[in-house]
Amino acid sequence: MAKKKEKRLLISESLLESLAKLQEIELEDVEFTMDELEIRLTPGAIVSSATGGSTPQAVRDSPLALADTEVEIPSGSYPGSVVEVKLGATKTEGGSRGYSITIGGETAPAFYNFQSRPPHKPVIALDVFDWPKVRLAKAVKMHYREVLDDPGEWARLCVDRFGAEIINLHLISIDPLNEDTSPKEAVKTVSEVLEAVDVPLCVGGCGDPKKDLAVFKAVAEATEGERILFNSVTLDMDIEATAKIIDELDHTVIAFTPMDVNKARELNRKLYDFLPKERIIMDTTTAALGYGIEYAFTVMERCRLAALKGDPELNHPISSGTTNAWAAREAWKKMGPEWAPRELRGPIWEMVTGQMLLLAGVDYFMMMHPAAAKELGETIDNMMRARDVGEAVDWATLRIGE
Repeated sequence: MAKKKEKRLLISESLLESLAKLQEIELEDVEFTMDELEIRLTPGAIVSSATGGSTPQAVRDSPLALADTEVEIPSGSYPGSVVEVKLGATKTEGGSRGYSITIGGETAPAFYNFQSRPPHKPVIALDVFDWPKVRLAKAVKMHYREVLDDPGEWARLCVDRFGAEIINLHLISIDPLNEDTSPKEAVKTVSEVLEAVDVPLCVGGCGDPKKDLAVFKAVAEATEGERILFNSVTLDMDIEATAKIIDELDHTVIAFTPMDVNKARELNRKLYDFLPKERIIMDTTTAALGYGIEYAFTVMERCRLAALKGDPELNHPISSGTTNAWAAREAWKKMGPEWAPRELRGPIWEMVTGQMLLLAGVDYFMMMHPAAAKELGETIDNMMRARDVGEAVDWATLRIGE
């Protein structure tokens, strides 16, 4: 009996030593015989006790086949919708464009094609500048070098060779800190672009509130009925004066705010006093890939989801200055071989920025590199190719047992 008792003591010490080292042990095929057992489970004060008898370990059967069941995509309910905004006007509509483009109108999150097909596909506009000294990355400049001195020819190249759906004309020469050209000169440049191409036109200012208002007024009066998109009105501008010009002369405007949902609401609310909702596109600022794109994505997505939930101050199409991707030095700077050539890295940087924001709900893309615009356009076309409403797109197929 003494020998047997000594053996039990050695087993107990071994268990204690294992617990001290590993904090956890696993026993297999073990049978305990005892008078009383108390188990303490933590956290909490749950106590279970058993007296006498033995408790065999349960045996789990291995699965032999997959469960035969149907998986359905839950259907969401969205009481709100995004307003539609028409850009450009044809001759029958009072303008001179070859066609007009309508964006917005969504009733579900971006490309939820199994619930609601987007009524209008997102559009891509290519940038044109009115100043030949504008700083462009080498990978971009190589495509436009021959037309840098002529905004009209630059626009023609974008449409005829690169398939631009809309032209973004940036009047940066009007900046008081730049050339400080007059509103009259701006009107002349806009007229040249309108004569060179027949696609809808977006006209951007320099960011100086007073100069932009003066130029927008002159351009709007000279192009009445063309339904030009003006880029942009901000909280530090004379909102009433800007909005009245846009409304009276049949144009549209981008409401620009710095990545803040509440400021976007505030600006839209102030515009409503003077301008119909169907004339307003929102731009909540685009931060490029690697430079805060997650924040840009979040703000845009919050605006879109709020619109679909019925928020009457955020239900506008969304614009993205995707060109901002070129502000990231990784897009243009010469780096190691693992980063690939700049001629490829740059447009990929811009394209990926656009693709990510496409999923946030962007309707209007401002882009610069023709290859980036082409690839994003193909992505949009592929996303728009959906089956009938209620059927999910077959993104991936898994075969088992082959």
